Amino acid sequence: MKLTHLLSAGLLSLFSTVALSATFTFTAIPDADESNLRTRFEKVADYLSEQLDVEVKYVPVKSYSAAITAFRNNQVQLAWFGGLSGVQARGLVPGSEAIAQGFEDQSFKSYLIAHHSVDIMPSDHFPVLDNYTFTFGSKGSTSGRLMPQFFIEKNLGKPVDQIFKRVGFSGDHSRTISQVEAGVYQVGAVNYKVWDTAVEKGEVDTSKVKVIWESPTYPDYQWTVRSGVDSDFGAGFKDKLTKALIGMTDKDLLASFPRSSFVPAKNSDYEPIERVAKTIGMID
Repeated sequence: MKLTHLLSAGLLSLFSTVALSATFTFTAIPDADESNLRTRFEKVADYLSEQLDVEVKYVPVKSYSAAITAFRNNQVQLAWFGGLSGVQARGLVPGSEAIAQGFEDQSFKSYLIAHHSVDIMPSDHFPVLDNYTFTFGSKGSTSGRLMPQFFIEKNLGKPVDQIFKRVGFSGDHSRTISQVEAGVYQVGAVNYKVWDTAVEKGEVDTSKVKVIWESPTYPDYQWTVRSGVDSDFGAGFKDKLTKALIGMTDKDLLASFPRSSFVPAKNSDYEPIERVAKTIGMID
């Protein structure tokens, strides 16, 4: 009996040690320069470690689809997703939840940008884009592909491959800006936050590339947590995580997103994104 008690106590001690040493991991869609993402999210990992009293690690990925795969396979338990990638990830892991979004993500938008040689003046009216070369960002991007494609096809009445002379995918918003600025593509679609921040930092030559159209607003980026985190990290962990994200007030951390603050989010906020994705055939 005594040996049984000793073994039970030993096993409990072992399980407690494993639970305490578990690392909470998260990732983010690679929507900008990789080195900037690593700097930005490693600071977020340090912040969350302090707030949650567990080791938190940022896991970089090379593509939007890799972020979704890591989430599906439980390689990460939290992800900074775009609107579309969040919808896709939550569909693969039932019970997962959008828990926080940037204040600006409630009313996000895309810009169409054009090389200076393109004879299109900025306007509230949708531009005529026939026979230009055009680049989206990543194939899985909400602000760099999904919503721009939807608005283009809705306004011009035909598929993008019948509108443009050539269609490309730069991979991320920063590359879209640099490719259009260099004239590799004549027109492109970009996340307005990435554009505005790059312009403010003097990283864009606005004599070579300009905004020609601004989209209507839509919901976009959010933090999505995987189902089961309370079982893995203790009762109430999800609520504690949500409070930590919404309570992120450090100006340097917020500026790196860039967001003014984080606010609560829920899955139903992204139903408009799901409907658009179904409309243009990006999800079933």
